[in-house]
Amino acid sequence: MNRLRSSAFARLFAPRSLRYQLLNRSLLILAALLLLIGVLQYVIMKDFVFKNKAEALNAQIMSMPMDWFRNASSSNVGTGSNRPQPDNPSDNGLGDKPERNHRDSPMFYQPGLSIVLIGQDGTITDVSKDTTVSAPLLSEEQYKKISKQLQARKQVDYQIVNNAQGTEQLVVFRLAGPPGKAEGIIQASTETDSLKQLLLTQLAIFAGLSALALAAGLALYLPLLRRTLKPLSRVVLAAQQTDAGSLTRRIPASHGQEEIDRLSEAFNGMLARLDISFETERKTTEKMRRFIADASHELRTPLTSIHGFLEVLLRGAAANPEQLNRALISMQLESRRINKLVEDLLALAKLDQDPQLQLADTRLDELLLEMEPQLQLIAGSRKVELALAPPVSGRFHADKLKQVLLNLFLNAVQHTDSESGVIRITLAQHIKQAELTVADNGSGIQAEHLPHLFERFYRSESSRTRKNGGAGLGLAITKSIVDAHKGTIEVNSQPNEGTTFRIVLPTDL
Repeated sequence: MNRLRSSAFARLFAPRSLRYQLLNRSLLILAALLLLIGVLQYVIMKDFVFKNKAEALNAQIMSMPMDWFRNASSSNVGTGSNRPQPDNPSDNGLGDKPERNHRDSPMFYQPGLSIVLIGQDGTITDVSKDTTVSAPLLSEEQYKKISKQLQARKQVDYQIVNNAQGTEQLVVFRLAGPPGKAEGIIQASTETDSLKQLLLTQLAIFAGLSALALAAGLALYLPLLRRTLKPLSRVVLAAQQTDAGSLTRRIPASHGQEEIDRLSEAFNGMLARLDISFETERKTTEKMRRFIADASHELRTPLTSIHGFLEVLLRGAAANPEQLNRALISMQLESRRINKLVEDLLALAKLDQDPQLQLADTRLDELLLEMEPQLQLIAGSRKVELALAPPVSGRFHADKLKQVLLNLFLNAVQHTDSESGVIRITLAQHIKQAELTVADNGSGIQAEHLPHLFERFYRSESSRTRKNGGAGLGLAITKSIVDAHKGTIEVNSQPNEGTTFRIVLPTDL
């Protein structure tokens, strides 16, 4: 059990695992966002705390009457004056009740607070009671600049300045008196250590909460990630179980996730295309196997006949002029059959390999009229009727269309009576289409044979004899030529009523 858990854990956190990469990158992004938030929080909070402290110092200075500073500047505090002081603090030396010193206010006893009065003549008086921290001092030019800004009622931002001991302090400034009658500048400063400690405390709290958030995210994200990727695991399992014998199986296309649904649809589409490809290949292989068998069968018969006649001649029939003549005539007929079969096979192979024809402007009605004497000769005693609607023109391959017409005409001749047979050829033109029909009143074709008439080496039962039937390639060649012209061919036949072949060719190629 431990080994299985270790294996599952290893797969989950493998460097190339999608779960590991999603988890790792998500946590890295979350950590980066938290770090950025922490930095921004520190910067914003620092400015906020410092501004808040500066406003508090300004408010405290504004609440202090100017008499306090005048008293401080006239006393010996921070001035080195030798003014005598009364022995009794409760006695002011005049016999009156002593007045409480304003500098006894708690304001002056705040730890780390320094208050300095900078006079108009540049004298500096330390007003604060806390003498442990010296006030940071600026240059005379800086004080003059600040005084001008305050006189002009401009806002003077707080400053961060180090005192003589190197202690960083926050400093604010205020006019000592009304503008135009100011007696100097009041400078209040306080140490920034407590403010920075507050910021560091908040930052530490945020860092701790961020660490807890990352840990909680890790604990909650793992099962959520595993549940989210479960449909993907099913797709992977289905792909692993797919082979050539199970191409008809499909993955459910709806998982509630758009990406997984699209992947399932793509996978199902791939299976469908593979199934069609395999089926097409199977049919092509079967068709090729049947084609080779039929071609071998068609070639074997005349070759066997020729071989038989040669054996007869070798046994002495060559000495008999009559037998020799019959054998030579028979071998000539069989060689013609072989030659015709080979030519048809080559024609089909060429049409399959390169169905593009060299088209030229052609008048079909003139083409049929040109072939009429040849057709009459082939028909013999049969009646040939032509119904042409001139002019019917378009871009065609004239020689190939002659071959089409001859194939259909020969087929009609083979299936009609030599005396009462009628073969009718009709040519008409419709919108951007030419329609050619070859109809006869022959024996017709059974319905079960109609779907297979244009297959190679296919012959109906009524025409399988060598006397009446061919190799079964004429109609296949005819259809290939019509297809090369981007046209269509169809057949309509009823037993004992005749057969009609209808060809439709586009005239705007």
